[in-house]
Amino acid sequence: MATKVFMEALSPTMEEGRLVSWLKQEGDAVKPGDVLAEVETDKAVMELAARGEGVLRKQLVAAGTTAAVGTLVGIIAGASEDIAALLGGGAAAAPAPSPAAAAPAPAATSPATPPAAPSVPVTPAAPSAPAGRVVASPLARRLAGDVGVDLGALHGSGPGGRIVKRDIEAAIAAGVASAPTSAGGATAAPRAAVPARTGAGFRDEPLTQIRKTIARRLSESIGPIPTFYLTAEFDLSRAAEMRAAAAELGDAYKFSFNDLILKATATALTKHPEVNAHWLGDKIRYFDAVHLGMAVATDDGLIVPVIFDANAKGMGAISAEAKTLAKKARERKLKPEEFTGSTFSVSNLGMMQIDQFTAIINPPEVGILAVGAIEDKVEVAPDGGFIVRKKLRVTMSCDHRVIDGAVGAAFLQTLRRLVENPLLLSL
Repeated sequence: MATKVFMEALSPTMEEGRLVSWLKQEGDAVKPGDVLAEVETDKAVMELAARGEGVLRKQLVAAGTTAAVGTLVGIIAGASEDIAALLGGGAAAAPAPSPAAAAPAPAATSPATPPAAPSVPVTPAAPSAPAGRVVASPLARRLAGDVGVDLGALHGSGPGGRIVKRDIEAAIAAGVASAPTSAGGATAAPRAAVPARTGAGFRDEPLTQIRKTIARRLSESIGPIPTFYLTAEFDLSRAAEMRAAAAELGDAYKFSFNDLILKATATALTKHPEVNAHWLGDKIRYFDAVHLGMAVATDDGLIVPVIFDANAKGMGAISAEAKTLAKKARERKLKPEEFTGSTFSVSNLGMMQIDQFTAIINPPEVGILAVGAIEDKVEVAPDGGFIVRKKLRVTMSCDHRVIDGAVGAAFLQTLRRLVENPLLLSL
């Protein structure tokens, strides 16, 4: 019995996906768990796994095409099975592959009905590459396309000969690079269609799934949510002294000012649970634990991985986890459970020399903290002289349906006390 291949919901918020590339071609033998295609979701590039056994008889959605969740994208069936009815009745069945293209496979046991979309995608070990084809991880394909490495010239070190990131890095180090194969070639890195240049002096570039999600989520926030903003300036002089002293103890004790802000925010939220909340329309949900979202800028847009139970973690643990999550976000390797479930978020543009800004709340959260750059400011000392102090401005965006002005101000007072007296974070 044939198995229909549907565009699955590969992340909790996914409504549509862009089929980046087919890893199995028409005529290839398929077994359950084999990776059929790479799909760009609203957060990352993920793998679409087969749920039936047989031969990939038909690709119904071309690479580079965006399709809604539940759309039929392919058909798996026996090598000689009639699939005309699955193609709409009048459409001609895909020709059966020759014995040289694929060995006869047993009929699929999965029914030709939509499968339940999993909340977490299946990512099995990579299958062995059929003759004449290249099997590579999504990240490896992307890196190869960026630097012009010909995947067909490499030998993969991953499972089943799959080309992985370290193979691309080794090729770059060895100077093995060439112009990538054309978009229709089997070894070309899967990329979005190249924007067409026009005589009008502009270019039109299709939206990525991540950018579509950002646009939708922010339009849900800035209009309907009655937002007000509170700005405060913190003195980081003691924090700077503590940071320098910690660095002298060795790399294991080093932390950044951003690590300090994250830890202080998580601690302050435990003292102000009315800020650590979600607006759910007919109710407000207050959380016992702090699941702290940290905005990370990537080449494709903003993504907010989550440090879960941040209130129960020390600064060292938060620092290590923040670095790991940021790296995975930039490499588009985050799992769905790593970027959903935050109760409050922090966005830091200080490293880009932005003095102060306002961030847009990520619903259903009711607040977000925007962190600016650290500046050296001259102040009048108690003895009448002058002193230079490190100052930091933060702005809190508040959903007025949940957070009143006095509540937001009290939260920032607590945060100020923790940031300006960082030893309190170790008590």
